[in-house]
Amino acid sequence: MKLSTTEAQALVAAELQRAGAHPAMAESTARALVLAESQGLGSHGLSRVPQYATHLRNGRVDGAAVPVVRSRKGAALVVDAQHGLAFPACDLAVREAVAAAREHGVVFVGVVRSHHAGVIVDHLRAAAAAGMVGLGFANSPSAMPAAGGRHAVFGTNPVAAAFPRRPDPNAPVGARDPLMIDLSLSEVARGKLMVAAKEGRSIPPGWALDAEGQPTTDPKAGLAGSMLPLGAVSSPKGAMLALMVELLVTALIGAQFGFEASSFFVDEGNRPGIGQAFIVVDPGALAGADHYLDRIEVIVAEMLRDEGVRLPGARREALRRQAEAMGLEVPDALVAKWRGA
Repeated sequence: MKLSTTEAQALVAAELQRAGAHPAMAESTARALVLAESQGLGSHGLSRVPQYATHLRNGRVDGAAVPVVRSRKGAALVVDAQHGLAFPACDLAVREAVAAAREHGVVFVGVVRSHHAGVIVDHLRAAAAAGMVGLGFANSPSAMPAAGGRHAVFGTNPVAAAFPRRPDPNAPVGARDPLMIDLSLSEVARGKLMVAAKEGRSIPPGWALDAEGQPTTDPKAGLAGSMLPLGAVSSPKGAMLALMVELLVTALIGAQFGFEASSFFVDEGNRPGIGQAFIVVDPGALAGADHYLDRIEVIVAEMLRDEGVRLPGARREALRRQAEAMGLEVPDALVAKWRGA
């Protein structure tokens, strides 16, 4: 069934409210999930609604939680999600970071006692819209071994960045979108295994290990085992980057390690208490906004000299615009369930 993005958001928000989320939490989360779905990121989109709803009902998420700024010292802040869904806390964190960056130039905001934060680069859209560079990091329940190891220690620990560009009213639609970079430090996002398992598909070799630490092409065995770090077949670099992110969003700000959090993919378990971190930089505090914007266009032009180069985020933004204009295709059974609940 075709739904407008507004209709999809309303249905998702209503489902989350029925599960126990207060309206502001439900609406923030619904916007994020529909935005992910509209970009073709189904593993972080509507497929997460049943998971979040179950966690709300089972007490793994506090549906009444309201995020607060727990501490502030100069350009360093900590936001407490208070065991709610992550999206309102991340909204608050980036909003605070943008405001503080106008004063301090560079700001670091950590989010603690949090939950799954979805597409990390989407949280940085507000920074890019304000003309600022944003960096984002998150950990997640353990899914990857340390370099040379066999049991899961780190989460898939995504990293993201958004680099704004100078607006040009004469440019084609989308030609001056921010450069938006978002990647998991596992070979693929764990949500892809979740989708493959639901659809009964196998996964390629090199994505995951089973519970015995052996390579597998069975997504269910991979979900019960561990993900392989980015480039693990030839290098420990992915595992080292995962460790770096793990420490940035846990030891530094006070969140839980991934191995201390129950999996997102089980109904029962603890409140994960994981972390996210955002760095926002005002280009005007460094080389200057005009210099920054000029230099961004120089490197973009150099990249586009080669036929076939696609700027990071360009495909996602094209899909988002298409979904906003033409609607989203949502399974009839899902719509009927949400409307009839």
